[in-house]
Amino acid sequence: MKNKSHEADVAFIKALAEMLRDNDLTELEVKRAYGDDDSLNVRVSRQITAMPPPVQVAMPAVAPVAVAAAAPAAAPAAAALSDDPASHPGVVPSPMVGTVYIQAEPGAPAFISVGSKVSEGDTLLIIEAMKTMNHIPAPKGGTVKRILVEDGAVVEFGTPLVIIE
Repeated sequence: MKNKSHEADVAFIKALAEMLRDNDLTELEVKRAYGDDDSLNVRVSRQITAMPPPVQVAMPAVAPVAVAAAAPAAAPAAAALSDDPASHPGVVPSPMVGTVYIQAEPGAPAFISVGSKVSEGDTLLIIEAMKTMNHIPAPKGGTVKRILVEDGAVVEFGTPLVIIE
């Protein structure tokens, strides 16, 4: 840019800063060409220091059942709660949003199957997020009891992936 002041450029930069803030962006970069010898290159960025709070999943309340024999009624209610994979103590939740892959590439053997033994740190599956393949490690050793996602499924943060006991 030449050594002359462009009031329109100042207004443009302010508008970029507002756009950055209003759209919750972290960076914008723009190049404006006014002619052969006159241009404006602007990069506006901000650093976000606060992390968003973790997502909490609300569990549905179980309505009490009035039955003459209290002991048999408690067993089905406990079984209903244990059917929810998210409440299982051995669940491995998704640490990110992305697409799940059970094997390293098409035609390759799966990382795990139901009944397979895993050690802490073994790759359970891969989640692709933003074109990056993220290996999801086993948080503990044990036996794979259930695989709760299908190959190619899209998962959210906290989605139950696998149960290890």
